[in-house]
Amino acid sequence: MRRRTTIATAAMAAAMTLALAACASGGASSDAPATTAAPSPSAAALEGSITVYAAASLTSTFTELATRFEAAHPGVTVELNFAGSSDLVTQITEGAPADVFASADEKNMAKLTDVGLIDAAVPVDFATNVLQIAVPPTNPAGVASFADLAEPDTKVVICAAQVPCGAATVKVEEATGVTLSPVSEESSVTDVLGKVASGEADAGLVYVTDVAAAGDTVRGIAFDESGEAVNVYPIAPVTATKNPDAAQAFIDFVTGGVGQGVLAAAGFGTP
Repeated sequence: MRRRTTIATAAMAAAMTLALAACASGGASSDAPATTAAPSPSAAALEGSITVYAAASLTSTFTELATRFEAAHPGVTVELNFAGSSDLVTQITEGAPADVFASADEKNMAKLTDVGLIDAAVPVDFATNVLQIAVPPTNPAGVASFADLAEPDTKVVICAAQVPCGAATVKVEEATGVTLSPVSEESSVTDVLGKVASGEADAGLVYVTDVAAAGDTVRGIAFDESGEAVNVYPIAPVTATKNPDAAQAFIDFVTGGVGQGVLAAAGFGTP
């Protein structure tokens, strides 16, 4: 709305300038009405609000991107809802008012395309991520490899199998032949990270980006087998969105230069 007001004001000012110039030059006035070109649809400012449902591992990056997007589009407010991708799918399936869904894997995105809540042709892959072992800063259990997580006295926390980070953990177990016996299975990577940071667990499997975002509250231990389970992150507008233009603009922002720069700085890979 601000943009339309600005355009209209500028047009009025231009018309007055031309009229004064005509009077000053002594030119004859015209009986034809003055015309002003209407702004094109692409120039119209986006307005309203959108709600973005995003995987928990995107918390830091999407919070920053939402702030930047709102600065670029002052007429739009972005509401964010973070949780494990499978939990978000359940919420959207049950009718939660989401406009955009960003999943930590393609499997959970497919659950929504299969029931028509997202058009199967529109999801766009925008990032990749791999697992890393998170341990407390002092690493009390002396974990140095994926195989160490199977030691009987090591308290390990992982994501539940239906959550993308849990599904990736299962893939690594299958590829390595190492079977874990976790003390708990969580619904999101942030829950796993919290238990490691608080000292409730000796180690946890989260994404490399979560370890980076946690700062000095945990230590990250890379392991070669993580390459066996690379998660691809897709994003798409929900078919029931009431603000499709703003929803698509946010997706374009995430997949564009600014979004990719923020994601790369956080440790995400390119799809």
